[in-house]
Amino acid sequence: MLAFILIVLALLLWIFAQRMRQASGLPAGQVVYSDTGGWTRLEKPLFSAALQLTGKPDYLVRQGADYIPVEVKSGRAPAAGPYASHVYQLAAYCALVTETYHRRPAYGLIKYADQTLSVDFTPALEAELADLLDEIRADGEAEDVARSHASAARCRGCGFREECEESLV
Repeated sequence: MLAFILIVLALLLWIFAQRMRQASGLPAGQVVYSDTGGWTRLEKPLFSAALQLTGKPDYLVRQGADYIPVEVKSGRAPAAGPYASHVYQLAAYCALVTETYHRRPAYGLIKYADQTLSVDFTPALEAELADLLDEIRADGEAEDVARSHASAARCRGCGFREECEESLV
């Protein structure tokens, strides 16, 4: 009888764990990295010498020999698909995984509060990421950079709004 009870408890625990995994939006596999304030199995951020880029995805899930980066966002998923900034952030993690583990992820995941969206890591997206990184580096060296948004809320929170000639507030 005790063995039967232990088997039932183990089964219930397994079912509970599966439901928690589904609710988390994480794919099946082993979580090998977490940067969400909990436990961390990888002590250093990922680094790409080729891109001169460092980053810490919220999760890395290993499925066999493959690694899937997962980025968690607190807001609801946009109706028109993920924001470009979120896609590029995820693409950067895919590039970092490629260099760190010598395995190119086919995709990454953006976990919003209400759904999880898959983003294919295509050669075209990788090329767009490289172009964006080049633009960011060029802006970092420029003496004057134009405002890159049309959001008054972003301007209100900006530490440079007092000096900015393009301020929206």
